[in-house]
Amino acid sequence: MLMRSVPERLRHGVRAVVRPVGEFVHVSAIYLGLAVLTTLGLSLVLPSMRQQSQQLHGVVLAMFQADGGGYASDDEGDLQDWAPPSPAGGPQDAGAQPAEPAGGDAGTSDAGQAGPAGQAGGPETGRPGFAAALAASLRDQPIQGVTQAQAHALRSYLARKYRIANSVAGALIRTAFDVGGELKLDPQLLLAVIAIESRYNPFVESSVGAQGLMQVMTSVHRAKLRPSGGPAAVFDPVVNIRVGAQILADCIRRRGGLEGGLACYVGATGPSDGGYGARVLAERRRIALASGIPPKN
Repeated sequence: MLMRSVPERLRHGVRAVVRPVGEFVHVSAIYLGLAVLTTLGLSLVLPSMRQQSQQLHGVVLAMFQADGGGYASDDEGDLQDWAPPSPAGGPQDAGAQPAEPAGGDAGTSDAGQAGPAGQAGGPETGRPGFAAALAASLRDQPIQGVTQAQAHALRSYLARKYRIANSVAGALIRTAFDVGGELKLDPQLLLAVIAIESRYNPFVESSVGAQGLMQVMTSVHRAKLRPSGGPAAVFDPVVNIRVGAQILADCIRRRGGLEGGLACYVGATGPSDGGYGARVLAERRRIALASGIPPKN
């Protein structure tokens, strides 16, 4: 009886040791597999994130660069190294503006040629850039056609609702009124489009590649961005508003009205735009009520 109990106790002892060892090996294998999968995932994601962060860093530098600096672009318009100012104060490849294919709706194809009034702003084109608009906002300089009380009310509404700095809201309002005056567009319509498209995030990107405040498709509107430095300039708020406003103005002209123009801008080709136009016009009404500035037709 004693001889039988010894092997049995031995077996119990072996099981007591083997079971936790087996569980440890099993858990270790799971964690090792997760570590391998995580490493593979990071190896695929990090290079792309690094490239995007470097691009955004370059854009931020360009936004606040003093007049006369710029980015050089190659034949395809891609961003390259920082270029020193040319003797004339413009980009080194100034005057090289290749033709841009016309036709098609915004978001799917180009919305027409970039005329002198529709080119992007900034130091390269002689127009004030974002740094200048921000400085004017900080100094509370008046906006043509708008009272100080209206400008303050509009700036307060946008800053509070979209959680942006008061001075930045003022700079974007100033840009919208400058661009709207040039293109005969209601500035508050531009501000409403920005609200619906990006909620005032200048670095946002959609799943189809639309970028910036007014969600401009850089792959489609490359030629419009070329005078301001290429595709990366789409993240400059002033450039984005100018290019987006030009596309919207061309859409309104081709579709014969505001509702059709908004449908064109969002890329709707059928009878319905998914409620996009209604959302933009509703936000324009709210902006106009907050500012006390009547909307323009």
